[in-house]
Amino acid sequence: MDRPGLLYLSLTVCWKDAMKTLAKTLRSLSIAAALALPLGLPVAGRAAPAPASDTGAHAFDFEFGDWKCHLSRRLKPLTGSNTWVEYDGTSVVRPWWDGKGNVGELLLEGPAGRIEGMSVRVYNPASRQWSISFANSAQGQLGTAMIGGFTDGRGEFYDQETLGDRAIFVRFIFSDITQRSFQLEQAFSDDGGKTWEANWIAKFTR
Repeated sequence: MDRPGLLYLSLTVCWKDAMKTLAKTLRSLSIAAALALPLGLPVAGRAAPAPASDTGAHAFDFEFGDWKCHLSRRLKPLTGSNTWVEYDGTSVVRPWWDGKGNVGELLLEGPAGRIEGMSVRVYNPASRQWSISFANSAQGQLGTAMIGGFTDGRGEFYDQETLGDRAIFVRFIFSDITQRSFQLEQAFSDDGGKTWEANWIAKFTR
């Protein structure tokens, strides 16, 4: 998965509107995370949260250990193309700092090639949010950190990047979380978060 460099904000009116849209989204996410009920009650239409704490420093406990992974990846995001390629492989997630941080290793292979990825997640107790940084062996550097958290068994994370010469927003969604499975979807938006196009859908099982 490509992780473009840090977005340099322009001062155009259009981009200011886009930033306002993302700011509202992030504020809503932060408030929802802060007010999430400790009982972890399921919300209609969503999967029940994992047995681990739904918020806070142990939100990623559900992912620790070994997983099988099937990935569907859109080859040319935000071009109108609907060509996807498939990969299969493994994921291993190890906790650090008693769960307040973790490192995930991803190894996938398919007709389009091989993906060797690493994700680093760290919990910020002051903001009560997590950051996720991703790197792959082809590029050899950590990408822009995504910020977010979990509420009612669903994790949402956002950042700002560039795709080619286009300014975009990036979103991760962790969903359908159980003890033996979950899904991770990445999506891009080039209209300030009004619409999203999925380009990376990974299903994990064990």
